Formats: sequence, C-alpha cells, structure tokens
Amino acid sequence: MERLLNFINGELVPARSARWLDVFAPATGTAHAHLADSDEHDVEAAVQAAEKAFPAWNALGREGRSAAMLRLADLIEEDMDGFVADESKDNGKPLALARRVDIPRAVANLRFFATAILHFSSEAHLMDDVAVNYTDRQPIGVVGCISPWNLPLYLFTWKIAPALAAGNCVVAKPSEVTPLTAYRLSTLCNAAGIPPGVLNIVHGLGPKVGAAITAHPKIAAISFTGGTRTGAEIARVAAPMFKKLSLELGGKNPVLVFADCDFDLMVKTTVRSSFTNQGQICLCGSRILVERSILERFRTAFVGQVRLLKVGDPSDPDQDMGALVSKDHLEKVLSYVELAKSEGGRILTGGEQLHLAGELKNGWYMAPTVIEGLGPECRTNQEEIFGPVVTIQPFDAEEDALDLANATPFGLASVVWTTDLQRSQRVARALHAGIVWINCWMLRDLRTPFGGVKNSGVGREGGVEALKFFTEAKNVCIKL
Repeated sequence: MERLLNFINGELVPARSARWLDVFAPATGTAHAHLADSDEHDVEAAVQAAEKAFPAWNALGREGRSAAMLRLADLIEEDMDGFVADESKDNGKPLALARRVDIPRAVANLRFFATAILHFSSEAHLMDDVAVNYTDRQPIGVVGCISPWNLPLYLFTWKIAPALAAGNCVVAKPSEVTPLTAYRLSTLCNAAGIPPGVLNIVHGLGPKVGAAITAHPKIAAISFTGGTRTGAEIARVAAPMFKKLSLELGGKNPVLVFADCDFDLMVKTTVRSSFTNQGQICLCGSRILVERSILERFRTAFVGQVRLLKVGDPSDPDQDMGALVSKDHLEKVLSYVELAKSEGGRILTGGEQLHLAGELKNGWYMAPTVIEGLGPECRTNQEEIFGPVVTIQPFDAEEDALDLANATPFGLASVVWTTDLQRSQRVARALHAGIVWINCWMLRDLRTPFGGVKNSGVGREGGVEALKFFTEAKNVCIKL
C-alpha cells in the first residue's frame, strides 16, 4: 500500500518513530494506505524548518508569495482527476461532489488569498494637525493549522492559504482519517516554487501531533476547525500561552420554514442542506422548524424526496450519497437514532445502516434519516450528530420559531425560508448565528466573515478577517 509521508523542510520523510497508521476507504471498509504516525519530534523538526524559512518567505514580498501560491493552484487544477479520486476514496463522498465542490473550492481558496494579499490595505488616522497614525500589519512568524476530515482539501487550503499569503510559515496537520489530498498537495509544493520550510505538513493523531502543535512555544497562532470538545482543549492549552486562536467548531443549525415560502424550492434545497456529504458538513441544517399550518404538506413532500435519494458507490455518478467517513463515526450516528427513539422520537424514514453488495459490503453506509416528535430539550436536538440525521419540529408564530432556533449551545449557521422581506430581516437579526442564509443554502462569498457564536467557535475566517488573524497590527504614530 502507498505510504503517505510528512512534508518537512521541502522533503517527503517518514515519521521519526518509523511507525505507521492505517488509512481506510469508507466505501469498502478496507485499508488503502499507511500514514506516518508522527509525534512531537516531527513537529519540532517542522517548527525549526519554518523558523529558518520565515525571513526569506516574508522578504519575498506579496507579489512573490502570490505567484508561488498561484502556481500551486494551477498544479492542483492540472491534476484535478487525481485529487478528485483521492478525495472520494479517502472520505467516502460521491466522486461527483468532490469534482463539483471540494477540489475546485481548494483551488479557489489558494487563488483568492494569493490575490487578496495584493489588495490588503492599511489604515490611516489623522489627528487634525497633530499627528498621523497608520497601521502596519506584519506576519506572525510560525503558525499552526489543524483541519478536519469532512472537507479535507477544501478546509486545509482555507487555513494555509491566508497564512502563507500574509507571509507566515506553516506547520499544518490534516486529519489522519483523510490525509490523501494533503499528501498529494505536498508533492507539488517544490514544483510550485514554495521554498523549503515554508509549508510543513505533519501527519498523525490529534493527541500527539495536534497537541504538540498547540503546545509548542514557538507557534504563535493556531487555526483549528473541528469538534467543540477538541476546540475547548486547544483553548485550555493555548490561552495561557497567549497564542492567537481561531476556532471554527460545531453546529446544530436550524432551518426556519415559514408558510409563505417558495415551497418547491424550499423542499428541494432543504433536502440538499440536510444530506449533502452524508450530512457531514458543519453548515448542514439538522433541525427543521416548520410553521404548523404547512407541517403535514412539508412532511409528505420532504420525506418523499428523501426516500428517493440514492445511497451507494461514491464513484457512481448516479448516487446522491456515499459512505460515512469511518466505522466509529457510523456507530456514533446510529447511536443517536437509538437515543432519539428512547426520547420518544418517530423515525419517518431511514434510521438504519445500509449493507451493499460485492466490494462495498463492508462499507459504512447509512440511510438518510428524518425524525419527528422530539422537543427542543432532547439530546437529539441539542447535540451535534454530524451525519445524515435531521429532526422536524413545528412552530406557531415567529417568536416560537426564534425560541426553538436559539435553544441550543451552538450558533454557527441558519436558514430562513420566507417571501416576507421584513420578516426575513427581523429573523436574521434575532438569530444567534454567525451565518444566516435567506431562501438559499451554501452560497459562499470568500470575502465574507465565516464563523459562529456560543459553542460554535471563536473568531472569524475568510476575506480580510483571515488576513488580519494571521498578522499582528502595529500602530505607527508620526508627529507633524
């Protein structure tokens, strides 16, 4: 099987421990690669390489860094088929989804920040005839980027791109569950002209590699996307060290459906927002709140369309859903279905593991699941499941909808369906969420701030927010 190596100081190297981890294909449940099982010694080597590379990378200037990043984006695009195949094999998502969304978005991330840095302006403040102040933003130095398994290359590049564009050197850890495309990217860095040590990719387990990155005294900033529990542990370690932190964490996102919505568009989009990528996107809507007057109509139409979704071989273009990312994750999601039953929920469709034939017989597949009859206080409506499971709850008035929508510890994203312009604005302002989509879902402008409130995270990514995070602001005051 292929061995996936670390990328440190411009070289592909095994872990210093000489140990390996198995990497599994969700579609078949079988191991397909061995991954470097790294630890704090590999992180230390990466930090030393990054420290050494930082002065020259920063001195290269915005245009020089931009050119190297644009070349890397071009190389990924030229190898689109290879990246798409790896992403689907590693994650279990449909090949068509990786081709339509994941890899093009990774390319777009690199190109966006490579050009955004060229337009990253300073600020000036005049004190009448006394003085002029201007803001000088300088790179931090060595930063850590830790990305998750659900959108592997998409979110990996979402972190490293602004960090590199701003002039930092990076020690990055992709998920050990889905490392293939980050490894494939590492094989292109030298050809793109990224100097040795500028981008270092250290593979391995979170408690070893992620913890070492978080605790390293020379890594001054951490950007993390993942579970709320892990984010809390990173904050516990990093905050007393006064590191900059950007934490994009979990969600329990509401979809508010008012009776005056465009019904057909709403149902079609809500099926997509519920089950894209097997529901394994932090922005998926998992709590569907429906105005009571259209509840029966919605239930019939929505469940009917969900039952038509095809679950199967990710390489088959006719399939809507592939496999869940791991056996452990499948078991976790299924356990929430059993919890929902014990809480009094009714399974309207799905709720079970699917067993396919042939080479796919050991894959980790699950039927898309819709549950009704649970109150807002139930754990099924409070805890992030992160799979193809949604609940339906009715409401009678706008105030009730907002109470239900805001009744969780999370506040990442939300969707509002209504044709009443005034209501859409009232509800958007009252929702406790970092993102509100009105009559749409997953329309993303890379210039906008991205992140959540409450247990959904700290800080914002995207656009100038990301470039600001990866720089330190210095005020310079000149007396006139």
